[in-house]
Amino acid sequence: MGEVKVIGSTKSLFCTRIEWALKLKGVEYEYLNEDLKNKSPTLLKYNPVHKKVPVLLHDGKSIAESLVILEYIDEVWTQNPLLPQDPYQRTISRFWAKFSDEKVLLGSFGACKAQGEEKQKAVESAHESQAFLEKEIEGKKYSGGESIGYLDLTIGWIPLWISVMEEVDEMKLIETEKFPFLHKWSQNFMETPLIRECLPSGEALLEHFHTTISFLRSLEANKQ
Repeated sequence: MGEVKVIGSTKSLFCTRIEWALKLKGVEYEYLNEDLKNKSPTLLKYNPVHKKVPVLLHDGKSIAESLVILEYIDEVWTQNPLLPQDPYQRTISRFWAKFSDEKVLLGSFGACKAQGEEKQKAVESAHESQAFLEKEIEGKKYSGGESIGYLDLTIGWIPLWISVMEEVDEMKLIETEKFPFLHKWSQNFMETPLIRECLPSGEALLEHFHTTISFLRSLEANKQ
């Protein structure tokens, strides 16, 4: 169904979820790895609004923003559906995907970045968001049941990226005893060969996070 390309970065969790979706659907694609420090004319052409990855190119048409791309992929390639068929359950999946990106992901990253007196508050805030997600996936192998779906791809950053954040800042963001269902879900998700083959190198990701966190902390320090 036409030529498919992904403009992305192998260190970006938002790009990895797109690769997972395409592989689950059995869609062949070309990956255009972007240097985010020196953005290419191709990226600027196909995502002139935000100028960021990921971008999906399908027969020359561009789609930006990872959650939007996931829904596009699910509508175009109907095999192995990602979103539930029931309209209410689809809405619920979208709600938790948005919550995960805006609260769980940003909260976890904020806890990693925070220092001094703000550190404990940031960690507690991250745990509060994670607790909601823990309850949502309680007792489920995957978010939608027995097969990987839309929400699983959205929160698929948790197993690797959280462990990198914890190592960078020498803290614990998701404790097994406190979040047993998230821990079990992470194990199920990572046991899938298709999921593992798209993951970036842990070493490269660790270096990337170290650089990013140091840079953001220096910006905060300069504001004071």
